[in-house]
Amino acid sequence: MGLLSNRIERSSLKPGDHIYSWRSAYIYAHHGIYVGDNRVIHFTRRGQEVGTGTILDVLLVSSGPARSHVPCSTCAPAQEGHGVVTSCLDCFLSGGILYRFEYDVSPALFLAKARGGTCTLAVSDADDEVVHRAKYLLENGFGCYNVFKKNCEDFAIYCKTGLLVLDHSTMGQSGQAVSIIGGPLAAVLSTPLRLVTTNIYGMVATAVGVYCASRYAADIGMRMDVVKVPVEELTSRLAAGMLQVIEPSLPSLPAPAD
Repeated sequence: MGLLSNRIERSSLKPGDHIYSWRSAYIYAHHGIYVGDNRVIHFTRRGQEVGTGTILDVLLVSSGPARSHVPCSTCAPAQEGHGVVTSCLDCFLSGGILYRFEYDVSPALFLAKARGGTCTLAVSDADDEVVHRAKYLLENGFGCYNVFKKNCEDFAIYCKTGLLVLDHSTMGQSGQAVSIIGGPLAAVLSTPLRLVTTNIYGMVATAVGVYCASRYAADIGMRMDVVKVPVEELTSRLAAGMLQVIEPSLPSLPAPAD
């Protein structure tokens, strides 16, 4: 894997790998856990990759891959209401390129990969534990999908590390969610610094610095508001309502004209 790309060949895949594939226009990536035998376990919203109940639906769905109308002969249809699904590698990639998420990277490498959702400072657990978590959550669920606080990347990171952000008033552990918020936030926070420098290059450098600092501080490997939760305890907490993310409601569609 190079500095700017985590692209890999299928032949190098092994069970327990956190993999992802960028969708059209590179607006977002879909993440999952490879469990062997050409199977991937991943987290969705009611069987769909995206769907937030917000204006982001327009951007994310429009950038998504073109879906084949021919059912896959090896993948069972997604069950309504069960967000954790399994599919073959081809269906997971949907024609995209295969990438592997990196763990335990150095701070320098983390900051060099300016786009979030590709690596983390956190250390991965053993591959067999990762596969166990993914398969357990396939049977028992991972709660409600939320694009900013509990998405496919959050699911994969939990499977790899067992770490969860318990304060749901803050951002989840997803790097690409931080990137979506971090870019505009960096621009806003750096605006007052225009009084320090009026040079356009200085302002851009400041905005980039604020963005990188926010990404670094929000990474799951650096945060103080995370705790290691065994997967069996996670599902019992979800069932008891002790860990809950409220799923945003989807806007109702207008009734068809007569």
